[in-house]
Amino acid sequence: MFTGDFALKALHFYHHGGLDNLTYGDVDDPTPGPGEVIIRVRACSLNHLDLWVLRGWPGLNLPMPHIGGADIAGEIHAVGPGVTGLKEGAEVIVNPGVVTVDDEYTARGEDSLSPGYKLFGEGMRGGFASFVAVPAKNVHPLIDGFSFVEASALLLVGLTSWRMLRHRAKLQAGETVLVIGAGGGVNSFSIQLAKALGAEVIALTSSADKAERATALGAKSVINYRETPDWSREVRRMTGGRGVEVVIDNVGAHTFAQSLNSACRGGRIVTVGNTSGPNVTFDNRLMFTKQLTLLGSTMGGAKDFADMIAFVKSQNMKPIVDQTIALKDGKSAYRLLEEGKQFGKIVLCP
Repeated sequence: MFTGDFALKALHFYHHGGLDNLTYGDVDDPTPGPGEVIIRVRACSLNHLDLWVLRGWPGLNLPMPHIGGADIAGEIHAVGPGVTGLKEGAEVIVNPGVVTVDDEYTARGEDSLSPGYKLFGEGMRGGFASFVAVPAKNVHPLIDGFSFVEASALLLVGLTSWRMLRHRAKLQAGETVLVIGAGGGVNSFSIQLAKALGAEVIALTSSADKAERATALGAKSVINYRETPDWSREVRRMTGGRGVEVVIDNVGAHTFAQSLNSACRGGRIVTVGNTSGPNVTFDNRLMFTKQLTLLGSTMGGAKDFADMIAFVKSQNMKPIVDQTIALKDGKSAYRLLEEGKQFGKIVLCP
């Protein structure tokens, strides 16, 4: 039974803007409603989403103060009314996507297409706190052999990569995938996932160190875009002039034109982000002459999450953790992510 016997510390903000708006301190304690549990957070990793939410965008109206963080791993601290099958003290992970309405999309298992689909840390308070309230239906056992830090580094990037490659791009064994930027959480995991699915991976990155790490993850070839700015030409050379079947481009404005150049005839370009900006321009003649397919993807549903976890366990895969940082020092973690110097995930620990 919930006792409320804790003090909630959180990394939060009252106004959208820059990193100076972030503060660490006390906020109101969460109370578990019907069907909810309170999680004592042991680890919660950063995503570029957290930077975007902090900055804000038109139409994003959040109750303040807001707490970021989609990737929650920890222990059940308290159980709300109507919750069965979950016990206090259990070590758990939390599916970051929350279904808030039942509609035509959720009825066919396409949760992330629903207008009522929300993410912790985006549409609702997240896990950059010592405690957080979550729906019991989103709670899963901690993955065997995973620490809290490793588990939190997997959740959103694993779900995003799984849906992007398996359901949207429909990646097949024997195909070649170009991953634009190898250092981020989604892309570093996508290299591993594409390799595990039987594809050959070409990675695009910015340094010799990142190239070495991308190779260790399973990339067969790596291109340094600082040394080779016309990298799409190099991709075509590597593939005998043909191009690749699938391009993962989460960079956007700075890379999209070359991504289209890198795709083979009938190829697919899939995107889940735009770290260089959303205003993308390209020569649409490439779209129809090469009969390319442009695919958007975002997060995933409950079945996607369960299938991803099962696949990760079957393949003994683990996400890459760049470093862990104390939650109270979370502003510095945001800054590191903003600078883009990490390889893999930055994880905050209360």
